[in-house]
Amino acid sequence: MDKLTTIAVDIAKRIFAVYWVDRQTGEIGDKTMTRAKFEEFMRRREPSRVVLEAGGSAHYWGRWLALQGHEVQLIAAQHVRPFVRTNKTDETDARAVWEASHRPGMKWVAVKSEASQAVLSLHRMRTQLKDMRRMQSNQLKALLYEFGIVAAKITTAQIEAWVSAGRVPQLLQASLGAQIERIAGLKRQELELTRCIERHNAGDALATHLLAVPGIGTLTASALAAELGEGAAAGYTNGRQYAACKGITPRLSGTGGKVRAGAISKRGDPYVRTLLIHGARSVISHQRRAKSLSPWLKGLLERRPLNVAVVALANKMARTAWALAAHGRDYEQNYAAQAV
Repeated sequence: MDKLTTIAVDIAKRIFAVYWVDRQTGEIGDKTMTRAKFEEFMRRREPSRVVLEAGGSAHYWGRWLALQGHEVQLIAAQHVRPFVRTNKTDETDARAVWEASHRPGMKWVAVKSEASQAVLSLHRMRTQLKDMRRMQSNQLKALLYEFGIVAAKITTAQIEAWVSAGRVPQLLQASLGAQIERIAGLKRQELELTRCIERHNAGDALATHLLAVPGIGTLTASALAAELGEGAAAGYTNGRQYAACKGITPRLSGTGGKVRAGAISKRGDPYVRTLLIHGARSVISHQRRAKSLSPWLKGLLERRPLNVAVVALANKMARTAWALAAHGRDYEQNYAAQAV
């Protein structure tokens, strides 16, 4: 890859900014072109190292460029931003991507497969439906609260009864009933997406292995398999690096040779981090009730607050998931003990 010319691209819906320095002649190229011209340009280019900012459609273009014979790398936007000079334009963004790509120790984003993106898209749609349902439900309860009604669960029959009793104006009856139907419809769509994810998990070997890990359920196994499957786990040096990319490792700061560990960094996509932390909390809650805490968890809870223990377990779950994906092995609860 070091012998290839590096081409940096700032991608968009219609206009693409391309910047490169020819490795043989030193010629500097700086062009702006349409989508069709960009495709034609890259088809005609000899195999090159193409670097993109990991934004919208970057994974699609990464796959397409790889099919044209190019070596593709993606850089997270926060690593490109320090190299933007003067005003932020498409051209300066492309040059910033090129400069960032030559920094030693740069962290790269793995190009996702089409299948992985499809699975994660199901998760995004399900999350949006859940948020919309919560918004509709909260608004319904807030509107009724203005008329002195407090209820955990609201049905159409209750609305009719409240209207008959004069507690809710008749003017609102039809609209409130329609809102209840919308909430029920959103719930049905959310459940259908959950079933779709479950069906996909049944045919995914890695997701099946991950389901054996305590605290990893249907959604978490699916999301982790989409992120780590098809060789993507090889993009991380070890499990700790993957956990760090999920933002569940401490943020370090220090001076004068003293390093202090603070709160978790919360880097990366919050979705998987949230799933892991919720799963870890459920494990601790269940084991506490059953009085079956592992010696490690029991000792941790004696020394540190509950939330610290939850995050520590979530970190361990992320590292375990990486190990299962990277080494292709089944989950063994006492694996570490056997190794000792």
